[in-house]
Parts: sequence; C-alpha cells; structure tokens
Amino acid sequence: MSAPLTYTYKRIDGVDVQADVYPRNDARLAPVLLWIHGGCLMMGHRSDIADWHRNLYAEAGYTIVSIDYRLAPETKLPAIIDDLQDACRWIRSAGPALFQADPARLTVIGHSAGGYLALMAGFLVAPRPAAIVAFYGYGDIVGPWYSEPSAFYLQQPRISRERARQAVGQVVLTGAIEPHSRWDFYLYCRQTGLWPKEVSGHDPKSEPDFFRPYCPVHNVDRDYPPTLLLHGDRDTDVPHEQSVMMAQALASAGVEHELITIPGGEHGFDAQPTPEAGRALRRVLHFLSPHSAPR
Repeated sequence: MSAPLTYTYKRIDGVDVQADVYPRNDARLAPVLLWIHGGCLMMGHRSDIADWHRNLYAEAGYTIVSIDYRLAPETKLPAIIDDLQDACRWIRSAGPALFQADPARLTVIGHSAGGYLALMAGFLVAPRPAAIVAFYGYGDIVGPWYSEPSAFYLQQPRISRERARQAVGQVVLTGAIEPHSRWDFYLYCRQTGLWPKEVSGHDPKSEPDFFRPYCPVHNVDRDYPPTLLLHGDRDTDVPHEQSVMMAQALASAGVEHELITIPGGEHGFDAQPTPEAGRALRRVLHFLSPHSAPR
C-alpha cells in the first residue's frame, strides 16, 4: 500500500491535530474505517495501525482514516473527546471531496484506549457511526481496575512520583511515537490508582458524577450503533470483564452486538498475524458487512 495522505483535521491553540488517510483507488464514495490507536490515552500515534490490519481493511474495500488526538495528562479527557468528535465531523464534511468518503458509512474501530474512544463515539458522535468495533476496550473508567492500585502492575519495580513526572511535561502532544519514557508515567498511575484523576483532572472518589458521562457502559441506549467487542480472557491490562459488562449493557438496551472472547488471549492479542488473530479480523469484516460494506 502506498504512503498515506496526511491532513490536519483541526488546529487548536497553535497545535495541528492530524490524520493519515489510506484511500480506495477509485472515484466511488467509499465506506470509512476511523481507526483510533491505543496507549492509555497517554501514548501512541496514528502510525501505530498494523500493516496487516490496514491491508485487510483496504483489500475489503474500505478507506482507512487513522487519527491522532491530544494526549493526557497534558490534555484532559473532555478535550480528547472533542478531538474524537471533530475528527468525525471532518471526515463527514471534508472527506467526500478529499478522499471520496461516504459520510453515511463511517465505522469507528479502536484498540485498548482507542477501543474506549470508539465506544464513546457510540453515543457522543452525531450522527452516530454505522458501527463500532472495540478491541480490548473498556466502558467503565472509574472501576477498581483503574481507580485502585493494580496488583499486576505492582509486581513491576515501583515508579516514584518524581520519576513519573519527569516522563511528561507541559507541552501538548498529539502523538508519542517513542512511548517508553511516558510508559513510566502510566506505570505510576496504575501502581497508585491515579489514572482516572490524571486523565481527567477530577477525583473519582470525591467527584463521581463527573465521570458518568465518560463511561460508555452507563450511556448505552436503544440507538447505540451495532457493536463488536473483542477481548482476550487473559488480558492483564484491561480486564476481560470490561467487555462482558459492555455486552450486558448493550443486551439490556436491545442493541445489536457480539462479544468475541479469545481463549488465552492477552492484551494486544492481534498485534501479529497469528491464525487466531486472522480469524478475529475476518470476524470484524463479517460483522461490518451489513452496516458499512463497500458497494
């Protein structure tokens, strides 16, 4: 596949927030897969989409749009959601002329924190996407798994507050290609249970009402888009239970959905083109077909 076309989909406070577009090579309007990278909302970059994922989606006839968004903790959660909403508006308004995007066939796909943002798009993007796909995403950002110290991450060497703070700064970032130093900050947040506070600027213990609009599991209604959830049952970063809870909320609202559990699957089970991951990607394309298939 040729190099992507890079666009600035918004400019705010002197910062360009960009998207890479991999268009379909014909003049017909094409369905769009908006791809959102993971990285705990603190790391990651629009170039993180795996080549083999991108090639499968392109061969199926989709145009792929991979976006950056401003990262925490320098940017807080409400502004990150603004970027998600603005990216969808830009695809629908500018996409038809720039890269033959069909605004009626926009699907949002995300991994980990990108899966969380994809689930947020299900009720905060208007008009709503045609479908949602969340790989090991999460619908509750203030549960004990995130707002209390993680037993798994406490097995790793402790990160001091001073070392963690050295990993981040005051400069707004829209992508972190080399995340290793910022990983220290994330590890500190998981070891202390401070992730919700650091990404939002609010304390979930004293301000629980602030977080409810940012928890997809509490905001599912009957108009929520058809949703596919994929999650390994040995995920030590985002508990498999997060997708189970989201599936239960979707079922209660009568929303078309499917939960694919990967037996023995860990976080990022789809990073390499293993047979199991290949089957999962084919299930994604099958799920999307009635909602946004190329014509």
